[in-house]
Amino acid sequence: MNEKNNGFASPASKNNLMVIFIICFISTMFGGVVTMLMSVYLPVAVKDLLGNVTDEKMNEVSAWINCVFIFGWMFGGFIWGFICDKIGRSKSVTLSTLTYAIFTVLTAFAPSWPLVSACRFLSGFGIGGVLVTTTILISEIWPDKKRAVALGIVSVAIPVGFFAAGIINNFLSSWRNAFLFGTIPLLTGIVSIFVLKESVKWKTHVNEESEVFSRQLFNKEYAKNLLNGSVIFGAMLIGLWAIFSWAPTWVQSFSITDARDQRGFTVMILAAGGLSGSFFSGWVVNAIGLRKTMMMCFIVCFAFAFFVFKMTTVISMLTFVELAVLAFFFGISQGAMAVYIPLLFPTVVRASATGFCFNIGRLFTGTVVFFIGALVILLGGYGNAIFIFSFIFIVGLVATYFSKDIPVAEEKATLLTGIVVE
Repeated sequence: MNEKNNGFASPASKNNLMVIFIICFISTMFGGVVTMLMSVYLPVAVKDLLGNVTDEKMNEVSAWINCVFIFGWMFGGFIWGFICDKIGRSKSVTLSTLTYAIFTVLTAFAPSWPLVSACRFLSGFGIGGVLVTTTILISEIWPDKKRAVALGIVSVAIPVGFFAAGIINNFLSSWRNAFLFGTIPLLTGIVSIFVLKESVKWKTHVNEESEVFSRQLFNKEYAKNLLNGSVIFGAMLIGLWAIFSWAPTWVQSFSITDARDQRGFTVMILAAGGLSGSFFSGWVVNAIGLRKTMMMCFIVCFAFAFFVFKMTTVISMLTFVELAVLAFFFGISQGAMAVYIPLLFPTVVRASATGFCFNIGRLFTGTVVFFIGALVILLGGYGNAIFIFSFIFIVGLVATYFSKDIPVAEEKATLLTGIVVE
């Protein structure tokens, strides 16, 4: 039977909400683990795969491995968005989780860097899908007054995963053993086959014709929202990827010895800051509104990118404090955007449109990351390269200023809120 939910849940639906929340949190968290594992292990993994080669070759292969992961994430976000609108939210969460989990485990056994790259592409493909499908599922089943807080807490899962990757790095010297952690989301995906319930909102629109679906996504009515959503999320994404992916290597560049502990600590600091920001994002949004929250985050992220990557001459505790502040406001932005962007679109195209907005920026990011080795030399080091990337925060700030304002508690009368209760 279908149960409508206008802000409160019956005991049965509360139980289903909790199960869905746990599945989405675990899937998203290990998506964060898998994303950051290669960043913290990249220098040792590439050396293990290549042996003794020139620094130029190391940078080339490192950039390639990072690049294909981003492109996989991008295509995953696009394609899983369409799949999610066609086959349902819960099935898409399950399948995307299984996809990245399987290829994470296979990464541990890949004997060469081309096979590692292939596994990373397909892992990214699944993770891109998870971040879209879990966001859409929760945004559609959660009571409107609590949606921002719920999505904010789920967005904590990504930095929790980043933090866990840093811990794993400090306890496991073997990068191959680290990738065996993919068995946990694999088991989560298998369990979700039997326990995830479907969104009533999606079920009420399941009979929409695909022709209408496609026309609605790209028609003039939603063109501006697609553009704004893509620029806003893409700006934060590009800046984030430059900082989170290359900060560990930047820190290592200050040391003439093995900087394994500093790399791991850098990832944990970034993750802890992002985790805290994501956790509090719902309350910040409810207090000052979506647009003001996102604008504040863009301003602070740019300012602290300058302090860290342009003003630092030696790695100190102050450096890590500044990185934590930057990551804190990034975390807030992710919670806010997880609420804002899905609300720009109706249910019938929500997953596809959100997937488009979440991932179009990766086309640029992946292309630039491919040439990062050359860019680092051209721009005078990792610090300069990362800071130049951070100017994208200004683009995001301007786009947010001119974007549509959406109240957090907005709930259109034509859309049902609830989950399927059996």
